[in-house]
Amino acid sequence: MALTGLEIYKQLPRTNCKECGFPTCLAFAMKMAAGQVPLDACPHVSEEAKQALESASRPPIQLVEIGSGDVEIKIGNETQLYRHEEKFHRPTALAVRVSDTLDDAAISERAEAIGRLVFERVGTRIGVNLVAVDNESGDADRFVQAARLASEKSSLPGVLMSASAGNLNRAAEALAGHRPLLYISEAAEAEAAASVAKDNNCPLAVRAADLEALAELTGKITSAGVEQIVLDPGTRGLKPTLEALTRIRRLSLKGFRQLGYPTIAFTSATDPTMQAVEASTFVAKYAGVVVTDAIEKWQILPILTTRQDIYTDPQKPVAVEPKLNTVGEVDAESPVLVTTNFSLSYYSVEGEVEASRVPAYILSVDTEGTSVLTAWASDKFNAESISQALKKSGVEENISHRKLIIPGLVAVLSAGIEDESGWSVQIGPKEASGLPSYLKNQ
Repeated sequence: MALTGLEIYKQLPRTNCKECGFPTCLAFAMKMAAGQVPLDACPHVSEEAKQALESASRPPIQLVEIGSGDVEIKIGNETQLYRHEEKFHRPTALAVRVSDTLDDAAISERAEAIGRLVFERVGTRIGVNLVAVDNESGDADRFVQAARLASEKSSLPGVLMSASAGNLNRAAEALAGHRPLLYISEAAEAEAAASVAKDNNCPLAVRAADLEALAELTGKITSAGVEQIVLDPGTRGLKPTLEALTRIRRLSLKGFRQLGYPTIAFTSATDPTMQAVEASTFVAKYAGVVVTDAIEKWQILPILTTRQDIYTDPQKPVAVEPKLNTVGEVDAESPVLVTTNFSLSYYSVEGEVEASRVPAYILSVDTEGTSVLTAWASDKFNAESISQALKKSGVEENISHRKLIIPGLVAVLSAGIEDESGWSVQIGPKEASGLPSYLKNQ
């Protein structure tokens, strides 16, 4: 059973040194009891106290590491049921399935396509994390060959899926050093698969008929020496899987250790659009790994976008560096546009300027990552801040004019900017989508 804040407090130094980031040891103890901070955040806790607080210091959801080196993926270690209470920490790993029933050429082609599923959105590269090789053939030799090809051609860590612990062992040995996630689909083979996972130093995903059976199974696996476990509740379909993932998250955060592990979910829809819908739902609630057959860019991008949005800090806007940026081959006659450093605002403007094919300067003003109207309403995007940003950017040295284009939504700022900066202000479109026509015609 998890310890209370007062029980944890009794084991702390009680010096109120504040080095942990909290004003008092009691405040730290309360946060630790809620699973929001680890014990090692206290620099002065004694070894005796560490032993006494072992159960409380362990995160409610075990950390699991898949892969190695630069492509290592970490899932789990989550502490929240609702994102707005703090944030979610370890983004869901997205895996695309490859069947070993395909011939070598088809496996190579599919794996290469999976490795290319990488996009750039609001300045961040997002992409598929894992290639899941499914031992549908049941043949060990075919499974090994498929695993090798998929790993080589995709350059991604693997999920090895089989109903046979022996086949998993063969494939894991073939990928020695790559540390794939082993997935055993037959509960009767789970204990044998645990030995395989331990011998190959790999995490293990297990499936059971219901949560009670799953909790019993994790006890047997940990007894075999495997700590990094991923749970498949055995459900397929949107509604039952969503319910099972939510129940597991709730129970784990309440201290039910047998289910305190990240989860894996599988899309099962045959409709391509519903595959993306299912995967996006599982990303939001609360899968650690999602395995899907979706491979088209139009399917994958919304899943990755959902993940990117869900795994940001809701209390901290996503911002770009406030500075002067250029699009295209600018010259002394190029227009100068101004916007805020809220990432979505900036990249919307940048994308539309690129689409216009008109080389331009874009000045992003520091508004603490807030959008144009929000920053204007809070007086962070005003004549003074824009004028100061203009002066600091040094753009005057690169152009022959003194004309500034401001968003149409804040046209009211034009006179103040002209008085403050000495620049002539032009009113741009209210929405970034109007920029290509505006830049070409005006």
